[in-house]
This record gives sequence, C-alpha cells and structure tokens, in this order.
Amino acid sequence: MDAAGVRDTAADLPAEPGVYQFLAGETTLYVGKAVDLRDRVRSYADPRSDRIRQMRDRADAVDVAVTDTETQALLLEANLIKRLRPRYNVRLKDDKSYPMIQLTDHAAPRVGVTRDPDPGAAVYGPFTDVGEAETAVKAAREQFGLRGCSDHKYEGRDRPCLDHEMGLCSAPCTGEIGLDDYADDVEAVRRYLDGETGVLAGPIRREMAAASEAEQFERAANLRDRLTAVESLHGGGGEAVASEAEGRERRVDVLAAAAGRDGVVVARLRAEDGKLVDRSRHRLATGDDEDPGPAAALAAFVPQFYAERGLPDAVLLAERLPAGDEDVREWLETRGVAVRVPGAGREATLVDLALKNARRGRERDDPVADLSRALGLASARRVEGFDVSHTGGTGAVGSNVCFVDGGAETSAYRRKRLADENDDYANTRALVRWRAERAVEGRDDRPDPDLLVVDGGEGQLGAAQSALSETGWDVPCVALAKAEELVVTPDGVHDWPSEAPRLRLCRQVRDEAHRFAVQYHRTVRDEVETTLDGVPGVGAALRQRLLGRFGSVENVRAASRDELLAVEGVGESTAAAIRERL
Repeated sequence: MDAAGVRDTAADLPAEPGVYQFLAGETTLYVGKAVDLRDRVRSYADPRSDRIRQMRDRADAVDVAVTDTETQALLLEANLIKRLRPRYNVRLKDDKSYPMIQLTDHAAPRVGVTRDPDPGAAVYGPFTDVGEAETAVKAAREQFGLRGCSDHKYEGRDRPCLDHEMGLCSAPCTGEIGLDDYADDVEAVRRYLDGETGVLAGPIRREMAAASEAEQFERAANLRDRLTAVESLHGGGGEAVASEAEGRERRVDVLAAAAGRDGVVVARLRAEDGKLVDRSRHRLATGDDEDPGPAAALAAFVPQFYAERGLPDAVLLAERLPAGDEDVREWLETRGVAVRVPGAGREATLVDLALKNARRGRERDDPVADLSRALGLASARRVEGFDVSHTGGTGAVGSNVCFVDGGAETSAYRRKRLADENDDYANTRALVRWRAERAVEGRDDRPDPDLLVVDGGEGQLGAAQSALSETGWDVPCVALAKAEELVVTPDGVHDWPSEAPRLRLCRQVRDEAHRFAVQYHRTVRDEVETTLDGVPGVGAALRQRLLGRFGSVENVRAASRDELLAVEGVGESTAAAIRERL
C-alpha cells in the first residue's frame, strides 16, 4: 500500500476512537490505537521510521474497530497484540518458562521449585535463576524440615526416607513431627518467601559465624554461598522497602526496561504491605532489529501485562511515558492506580533496583533466541528431547519430551516400549524413527519441532540422523552428552560456556528426557518377570524392593549376604534362598 492508498483509505474512516490493523492478506502486520482513526491512519502516508514504512508497503488493507472510549481502544489493542502477535508490534512474550517456588495446600505442605504449580498452591516468583531458587529451597528445607517428595512417595510410608536422614525433612509422613509443629515450620518458610529474608538468613548467618570460629572454613564458605542465594532470591533491596505500608498503597509495582540484542527486557518488582514479595522479568519482542526505547517499551508492556491481571495500587516507572502514550497513564489513573516516576528517596531506590534486574536479564533470559542464533536456526521455540533407558538390554524404553518457549510442555510428552536390545545407538535410531514416521504419516497430533536434542554423543546423533534420513523428516538435530556437556551437531562439536542460556536450555531438555525415560523404565522393569519370581520367600513387593535397591537381577546375584539382609523383608532363610537360586 503506497501513500496515496493510505490517504484514500483514511478518507473513508470515522473520526472516532478505535483500533486499526494493517493487513497483508489474512495476516495482521500491525495493530494500533487511535483517538481519531481517520487522522491516525492518514499519518502512515508519511511514516516516521523505515520500519513503519516497510510495514505499510507490505500491507494491502486496513481494518478498523470503533470504540466508545480511548480506554476501550487501549485494552482492545493490548488483547489483539497478544492474540495475533503482529510482526511489527512490540509484544509481550509468554513468561511461563520461568521457574517458581510453590507451597502446596496439603495437610503437610510440600515446598519445591516448579514450572507447573499444583492447583491451590501458594506460588512465589517467577524467578530467572533456577539454581538460585533451588539453593534457597534447599536452605529452607534444611532449616525447617519441609518435605519435598511427591504425594506418591509421601503416602503409605512406614519409615522415614533418606531426606530425613540427611536433615532435609522432619518426616511428617511417619509422625516424626506432629502436624501442628510442622505447620509452624511451614509458616516460617511462608514468611521467608513473602519477603522476610531474616527468617532464614539469620540462622544461616549465625551458623556461618560459628563455623568460622571453629576454623571450619570450607563449611563457612558453603554457608556464605547459601546465604547469598537466600538473600538475593527477592532481588536484594530489602533496605529500600518500608517496614509498614504507607498510606493506602498496599500493593506497589515497580517497572523498568533495558534494551538488548533480541528485544527489550522489562523488570517488575512487587511490594505488598511494605515488603518486597515478587520479582520477574519479561521480554518484549519487536519482530525486527529496531529498538523501541525503554519508555515506548514500558508503554507497550503496561496494557498487555495488566489486561489479564489485577492492578496494583501504584505503579512506579523508571521512564516517563512518551507523549503519544499518555492514554496508558490515564487508563491506570481512571482505575485508581497512582503512576509516578520517582526522583529520589526510597521509591527511587526501588526503581534503581528494577533497572539492575532489567539490565541483568538482557542476555540471560532468552535461551530460545540464544540457541536459535548459535545453531543458525530460524527458530528454536519448540524443542523435543529423546533418551533411552534399559538394564542390560532388558526393559528397553524411550522418552520423547517437549519444551515450548523454554518451558516444559508436559501434555506433549510421549514414551515408547522398545525391542530389548543392549545397543543405545540402535535404540536411539528406533525411537527417533518412531517419532519421525508418525510425523511424516500425519499420525502425530503435535506440531513438528524446530529442533531435536538426543541424549548422547556422536554415535547417538548419527543414529538419529539415520532415522531422519530414512523417513524424510527434515528437522535439525543435535546431541548433548553428560560427561563434558559438549553439543554435537552435524557440522562439528560446540563447547559452550556452562552458563550460556543456549546450553542451559539444551541441558534442561536432555535432563528431562533422561528423567522421563528412567521413570518409565523403572515402571516397566518392576512389571517384568525375573528369575527372582521363582525364589521361595520373594513376592512381588520384595522383588520390587530388591530391584529398587540393586538395580538389576545381576546386581542382586552379586550382592553379599549382609547386603541382602539390609533389604527390608529379607531374612536369613530368604537371603540363603536368593544366593542359592541365583
């Protein structure tokens, strides 16, 4: 659409508030809001930037929707951007891939790091550093003894598990601690997660001082590292938050933006009742290389983020909104939200902290873009991982996991029984071929991935490529081995830095595929008949305990008398029968 076409189109539009869309066929290129649709669309006859000129030239039509008010136009624009994901808009990416900490709502709550919280759980985060969150959770468990096990493991226990022996759990499952006392410990952890850092930092600091006085310097150093993680979980800045809520602003959000190579990162801090309780980062995609600037990014972020969330009592901004986006401020203020750009004092300290969080997240929060760039892919948004598991060739199974936008999509997980074969290469080839054939023949209801990651090295990669070649499924594939964390591609081997976002994503996919495969193998292994079934005194439950303890029949055969007697349910006669029969 040229300048004349824009002017002709605009002449037929109403001079009323609304939303307009530039279209290329059925594809929406750009969505905008306007106080006066006619004047706003006419302005595209003389675009203000090369990016907008390119968008206009690609468009062949303009569609509009009239609204009663400017506020309605603002919210409609936000909803359309989130739903249509236009290439030329600054749009908020989904933040579901960030890890969170949850306290479940069980009688004896469980604490842990998750990306898929349980229904009814109290959720904290999201956090951008999963290692930091896991360290903080472990410290909380060591201090207060909260359980981290699944419901399946928790139910029906008759004696405490290894976590209790290691000091990580007070074992409410077997009554080692009463539920009332356990509830007090849960409340202490809840206070810490709510932002009261001293609940956990204080005991660790005292323990660190005691270790140092006793010249246990290695332990003191470990405690120091743990203290750092505990204190930084909420982003620091505790000194910037008042001890009590001031005035009527009980919930305050602090927003700051920083530009990076792949868009803009907006950091959000949330304070409630004067306590810093949440921190998150959100990436805005621009669809091209043009940097919209921090102020414009904040103007785009606010309506998209809050359109589907509860509003705070006040929003503190690091930048004044651009003149053309004052309707964003007006929308917030009409909803009773105070909007300020602090210049000094406690609020300015919070804004500075948000800016540090945004700048820290510029390069490390988008592993998808980092991975696609490193491998030369158009996208690495959808990644599938593969691994096989067996015991000496028996009970062979394969796993197929899926990550979308850097987060696990468990509904897309699949698993498969494989022919019993003590050959990881052959098993990998069979597993990938199974997935590829289903995709090529249209028997798999999942979209094709952008990348496959197999657990292993050059051999596993070669096996996977063989399966892809045989079936004609054209999907890039890499391998990642556990030993040296080298990424093996058809073009060579990459030794990426251990903290590189691209390697973290590959590692997450690889580890999840491994976990899922081992989990399925254990289920299959426990169902398979073994030579233990013919041993007098060995029933199904004892057989499962023996295989769980030793891993295979071969290891049971190699176990000593004392090792057998250490297994619950094995007495002298049963141990003798096992050794004699095997």
